[in-house]
Amino acid sequence: MKSPSLISAVAVAGFSALLLAGCSGTGDGGGDAASTRACVILPDAASSPRWENLDRKYLQEGLDAAGFETDIQNAQGDTNKYATIADQQLSKGCGVMLLVDYNGAGAAVAEKAKAEGIPVVAYDRPISGADYYVSFDNFQVGALEGQSILDGLAAAGKDPATAIVVYMGGDPADGNAAMFHDGAVSVMEAAGIKPAAEPPGVWDGDKSATNFEQALTSLGGKVDAVWVANDTNAAGVITILDKNGLTVPVSGQDASIAGLQNVLLGKQTATVYKPVKLEADAAVETAIALLSGETPAADQTLDDGTPYIAVTPVLVGPDKVKTVVDAGDADAAELCQGEVAAACAEYGIS
Repeated sequence: MKSPSLISAVAVAGFSALLLAGCSGTGDGGGDAASTRACVILPDAASSPRWENLDRKYLQEGLDAAGFETDIQNAQGDTNKYATIADQQLSKGCGVMLLVDYNGAGAAVAEKAKAEGIPVVAYDRPISGADYYVSFDNFQVGALEGQSILDGLAAAGKDPATAIVVYMGGDPADGNAAMFHDGAVSVMEAAGIKPAAEPPGVWDGDKSATNFEQALTSLGGKVDAVWVANDTNAAGVITILDKNGLTVPVSGQDASIAGLQNVLLGKQTATVYKPVKLEADAAVETAIALLSGETPAADQTLDDGTPYIAVTPVLVGPDKVKTVVDAGDADAAELCQGEVAAACAEYGIS
């Protein structure tokens, strides 16, 4: 995938005000209730806690405020359930569909929706046939992860060109996984890193733990760093590092509670924070534009030509965890439990 450039949050915010002003009526001007009904499908609750804890809330709030009837459902990691939810939503009528893909299930739904003249917004993960793609700059997410590995190696006095680095990517069925990988590789391999092992990619903490343990065994128990695509997978990797008495640079993304705790404890070098509200707001604004018969603003495209609205991610080390809490995307009481409490006090998190 090509690396997309960033769209500024300021531009997104300004676009929001314009679109909200134009959404007082129905999308097609015909008064049909279905034309202002937003149908949303989330993928699961296992790959990341963000879907239910953050995305659902922000999408619901944004769509409700814009005057939509909103139907948000979660496929719970089941492609058959994904298809069933979509059929039920389409039978009731949708003015726009906002889909987070799960193992390719979104493509068939997008095809059905477009056959009925319903615009489709691919949210967070690309979907073949979608009209628009709204996500964070996923290549940049990977690049930030790669940089965190280089920073960790430098702090440990390790030469990237000779370091033993394991790559733990995401599920290749997720179109974002390739972008995360390519972004990380663009930084790490430019510095001389060559992967010592690269197990099959998954979005599953337990499977990541198993895969990493097998890789570590194959390397004779020696590793200098682990590029990991997200916090859930990183948590699995860290259980194996802990089991073997190892602390090495580990990357991640999502700024999940577990990820932030591992960052504060020094077990994970950093996590890429993706302020979900910015992404959700951009998706809501895109939906409003489509329902209003307008063309959403997007200055990037995917390789297949899909217009891409990209939002800026942020690298968070221990000194930046407070910014996630202050933004409301992590709860201090939940975060600062047990052994993490001392680190929270050190960094002024309360």
